Amino acid sequence: MQQGSIVSVGLGMVLGAHISPLCRNFIEQADVVFVSASEKLVEMWVTEMNANTISLQQYYQEGKNRRTSYQQMVDAMMMEVRNGKNVVGAFYGHPGVFAWAPHKVLEIARKEGFHAHMEPGISAEACLYADMGIDPGKFGIQHLEATQFMMFERMFDLSAYLILWQIGFAGDQSFSKYVTDNQSRGLLKDLLLEYYPSQHKIAIYEAATLPTEQCRQEWLPLELLDQVSVRHHSTLVIPPLTKKLPDKRIRELLAQLP
Repeated sequence: MQQGSIVSVGLGMVLGAHISPLCRNFIEQADVVFVSASEKLVEMWVTEMNANTISLQQYYQEGKNRRTSYQQMVDAMMMEVRNGKNVVGAFYGHPGVFAWAPHKVLEIARKEGFHAHMEPGISAEACLYADMGIDPGKFGIQHLEATQFMMFERMFDLSAYLILWQIGFAGDQSFSKYVTDNQSRGLLKDLLLEYYPSQHKIAIYEAATLPTEQCRQEWLPLELLDQVSVRHHSTLVIPPLTKKLPDKRIRELLAQLP
């Protein structure tokens, strides 16, 4: 095993409240920390734990392909790993959820013989369950990224929740926009209207990121999806439309088991 290491850790969603003791310890003990968080206060908080903290937000730019930004983040972290440093990449929420760079940097580091692993954080999904009172075991949950849902033929269950992530990016094929226009969400709305009635209630959800904030839960009929304001991290929550249909064949087979 070569000298140098990389750990991707999760900061959780709410500033200072969601980080695990283990993730905090990795940050405090690192030679250098790279932090990715849209809130400047989060970056300042991480710097208090480790003075040698570098912001990854510098690689983002309006109109710049996000894949280029992500690759630059990976290159910056790997440069320090190759220099023999114990590196931490600290990412908003969970480092493995809707985050290309944390996965990629670990993949490259392992191939090159460095120690690399990921520590989880509280994600927007976990906050959604708590804030909206949803138990995924009751009806079932289907999670899809909004643009993937639009661009690929997907089979989904109308008797379960459908969660579409990153609807602010919905329809963006350029990877350079931070919020797409109403026309893109209009296409998403039209697609959903093939399965759900126009008055079916949906919700726009955004987890709180500061202790003083409240989460966003904005309920509206599906037909207004392309008129509501969204941000890049907004999530679309669609409750079940139909009841669960019993599978009589499987029930009969189960009844025959000893």
